[in-house]
Amino acid sequence: MSDPIRRGVADYYTARVLEYGETARGVDWNSEASQALRFDTLLELVRGEHQFSLLDWGCGYGALLEHLRARARPCRYTGFDLAEEMVARARRRHSDDPDAVFTWVESDLRPHDFILASGIFNVKLSVPEAEWREYVLGVLRALDANSNRGFAFNLLSLYSDPRKRRETLYYADPGEVFDFCKRHFSPRVALLHDYPLYEFTVLVRKDPA
Repeated sequence: MSDPIRRGVADYYTARVLEYGETARGVDWNSEASQALRFDTLLELVRGEHQFSLLDWGCGYGALLEHLRARARPCRYTGFDLAEEMVARARRRHSDDPDAVFTWVESDLRPHDFILASGIFNVKLSVPEAEWREYVLGVLRALDANSNRGFAFNLLSLYSDPRKRRETLYYADPGEVFDFCKRHFSPRVALLHDYPLYEFTVLVRKDPA
């Protein structure tokens, strides 16, 4: 992995899962409850949809797949993560699911109906904010290029309490992100900022070709 930002992200999450295992803390969430709330918010993108393909960008050990299967949401699932350790654990954990595959090789990805990305933009570590912002915008372009019908993602919000912010985390302006998606990806964009976490979720829907 030649990109130093991606390599840093992969190393960070590898260390987390080695320390905390296949748990919410192992993918840097405070609790299973907050993890599930994020999933439910992202899944607003596919409300009412049936039999679709889904790419989980930043899949970790496959918690979103378990969330989907527990709610009887049929879909062909691909999990992608920068950390090889995460992918290895996900493959072992979900080896009995015939409709799920996992990879850490971004160039192997093919377009899916929908993409969900939970928490992949939060931990910037020591990367300068302007550089991390460009990285985020680049990944958003990749989500657009690899989704046929839409994608959803979340970001920590600039509206969070300044006293509780951490230097190693990235906080985005919801209005700026919304405007970027409207201008570059689709006129059908929703901004969700009404759930009890210091973050927001963006849903980008695409009209059929």
